[in-house]
Amino acid sequence: MVYQSFLIKYAEIGTKGKNRYLFEDALIHQIKNALKKVEGKFLASKESGRIYVQAQSEYDYDEVIEALQRVFGIAWICPMLQVEDKDFAHLKKVVAEYVDEVYPDKNFTFKVDSRRADKQYPIHSEQMNCDLGEMILKEFPQTRVDVHNPEVLLRVEIRKVVNIYSLMIPGPGGMPVGTNGKAMLLLSGGIDSPVAGYMIAKRGVKIDAVYFHAPPYTSERAKQKVIDLAKLVARYSGPIPLHIVNFTDIQLYIYEKCPHEELTILMRRYMMRIAEQIACKTDGLALITGESIGQVASQTVQSLASTNEVCSMPVFRPLIGFDKQEIVDISQKIGTFETSIQPYEDCCTIFVAKHPVIKPNRERIRKSEENLSEKIDEMVQTAIETVEMVWCD
Repeated sequence: MVYQSFLIKYAEIGTKGKNRYLFEDALIHQIKNALKKVEGKFLASKESGRIYVQAQSEYDYDEVIEALQRVFGIAWICPMLQVEDKDFAHLKKVVAEYVDEVYPDKNFTFKVDSRRADKQYPIHSEQMNCDLGEMILKEFPQTRVDVHNPEVLLRVEIRKVVNIYSLMIPGPGGMPVGTNGKAMLLLSGGIDSPVAGYMIAKRGVKIDAVYFHAPPYTSERAKQKVIDLAKLVARYSGPIPLHIVNFTDIQLYIYEKCPHEELTILMRRYMMRIAEQIACKTDGLALITGESIGQVASQTVQSLASTNEVCSMPVFRPLIGFDKQEIVDISQKIGTFETSIQPYEDCCTIFVAKHPVIKPNRERIRKSEENLSEKIDEMVQTAIETVEMVWCD
């Protein structure tokens, strides 16, 4: 069957009370953006708690489903037949044709679930269930009714038009991007940070990203890898402005002036400071990192406390309690894993100490930072002023 309409079902948005329309409008906006990348012309609209996507030209069904499955806020995608003629005799004929075309193998159990949103319609829901079910049994004797656990749940909604559907394709869930402010993702070339960005975007947060580049110690291919990762995350989050910071001079200065076992923590503290300043300039309200407790030396509880100390913004760490395999599973699901494991190292791995401190003393770390006081503020300001911007869509 060539479906011309899709019913879009949401979950959490339905709990938003009087503000629900704002979330519905945001979801429609994100649907339209997603479908711009699909060949064809589409109309997205809403009506009394329902969101519809209607194809107004030829299109590729699989591409549309794939695009909609990346729109946060969608719980279910229901390919649907819409019928304007509400005459019940005509409706029974259309339902029979629908079942015949969608289910070539008729050996299944089913249930009919009718809803009469149009209260002027003369046939009540229970009667429709009985009459349509009887018709299906008569037309297709191989079928059987199972009201408790049917293999096919056929839904018939009487509204301005009649909606007929039985397929429900899962969406990504979450909240529409843009409904919960903006945050700055510290994006590296690893597995974790793209997953962290995806998870926070799923909660409706608009994502900007910052990447710390250290030429010539990190290559242009390492930078391109991060740009590619941002583009992969952007398939779900919408366009991501990527701020590329030249971090080489700051890292070399820290390496020259401070104990090497503290290098990782000191470097992370200045990354957080810079990311926060860029976030402030771009109306960001929080930072996002891919840190998980105990995964590496800079992610022990003591290390996280030390890096948190330099931020006034909240720091979101959606992976904080995940083990590595759980993070890998999500990265594979969203399509970032293969890019993340490309062998182009970022500045964190290039400058890591052989024996990094795992339980940093914050007072000692602050004392080490005093060694940087002569030049570090000027270097941070230069790094911020010379940021390279890449639009990742």
